[in-house]
Amino acid sequence: MELATPIDPQRMQTLAARFTGVLIGPEDAAFDEARRIHNGLVDKRPALIARCRGTEDVRAALALARDTGLDVAIRGGGHNVAGRAVVDGGVVIDLSDMKAIDVDPEARSLRAEGGVLWSELNDAAAAHGLAVTGGVISTTGVAGLTLGGGLGWLMGVHGLSVDNLLSVELVTAAGDVLTVDDESRPDLFWALRGGGGNFGVATSFEFRLHPLREVVAGLVAHPLDAAGDVLRFYRDFTRDLPDELTAFAALVHAPDGSGVPLAALIVCHAGPRERAEAELAPLLGFGSPAVTQVGPMPYPAVNQMLDAAYPRGALNYWKSSFVAALDDDTIDTAIEQFAACPSPMGGIVIEHFHGAVTRVPVGATAVPLREEGYNLAITDVWSDPADTEANIEWTRATYAALSPHFAARRYVNYLADDEADEAVAAAYGENFSRLQEVKRRYDPDNLFHLNHNVRVTA
Repeated sequence: MELATPIDPQRMQTLAARFTGVLIGPEDAAFDEARRIHNGLVDKRPALIARCRGTEDVRAALALARDTGLDVAIRGGGHNVAGRAVVDGGVVIDLSDMKAIDVDPEARSLRAEGGVLWSELNDAAAAHGLAVTGGVISTTGVAGLTLGGGLGWLMGVHGLSVDNLLSVELVTAAGDVLTVDDESRPDLFWALRGGGGNFGVATSFEFRLHPLREVVAGLVAHPLDAAGDVLRFYRDFTRDLPDELTAFAALVHAPDGSGVPLAALIVCHAGPRERAEAELAPLLGFGSPAVTQVGPMPYPAVNQMLDAAYPRGALNYWKSSFVAALDDDTIDTAIEQFAACPSPMGGIVIEHFHGAVTRVPVGATAVPLREEGYNLAITDVWSDPADTEANIEWTRATYAALSPHFAARRYVNYLADDEADEAVAAAYGENFSRLQEVKRRYDPDNLFHLNHNVRVTA
């Protein structure tokens, strides 16, 4: 089915004359693969995919979209579960070939282009014994994760990805190329640190790095019938953690194909090995786990630890919110709902916020998630399209059952595609009105609206 009027051939010739990357349309053999993103639930057919090789390609593709009035989607890693990286009938500005990484080990900084994945950034930094907070799945794109805030294994000791961001190269709606930092454009830099793709196309990111070669990390999995005790232990264990120790909990299924339900504790300690072993001892000594896999490893390895649970092409539907407290009722409700999960790949993940991430003032960046507490994510994943209705229904029912326990905080990178404007406002809280002011200045016509949109009213 044709979803858009073909782009005028003369305009395409003009674009092709100045474009150094690859232009892919519905008639091209590469189209079906090029339009696929991480979430297999998303099936959209753009009018054009402009696979860019540099900033000038981005400017050229953006000018075409602006002049033709077509919708614009921006693809970095293409990992975002909402699937906003692709659009029916519009132009996809695809940064996936923009992979340059430049590490300055003396300055402890790194610059990465907009198509870089965290696995690639982590390896480049690790070659110099350095690291920065970068998600919990290594196949995630640097651009999308960072623009939405960037939680990860090192946030207790080094804060979010945006707390380590030094500058961004940005192509604006007007086609201007800006180097944005805290000195040149402080309001725009503030907004880029968590405000998503609302303000332009981020073509490169500069991060502050930290010395780190080894972590003590891994998971401990208990039988599901121990889940209540495991999650109550987790609640107590996380009440007074050192900054270096990040601990998540999850109700999941065994990844070996058996689908056995488990209650898992997932940890990463970024301090010295001896101290890590001492501070992890209570967790390792608790209960009668079915699996214990915790030990020293390079930092890039911990970032890959959960990759297999979220394979490219699987179907995903997620919902999440912070909980006011991890009390007994919240724990019992989560366990009860998980028991009805229709997919052997689905789960409920509890992410603990503490340490450095909570010591940044709420207004210092666009991300307001600065209170100690827990983000609860319902991460449903399945493989058979015939199971889609049952899985979406379970995710929504689980979210509704847990909603009485939710706090007024949400992580924008986990918002689903069907979340309404109020969900975006909730994700930004008291920072939302300031984001609207910056949006009005840099994108008054809302060219960049295929995101979790900071909508500006007239």
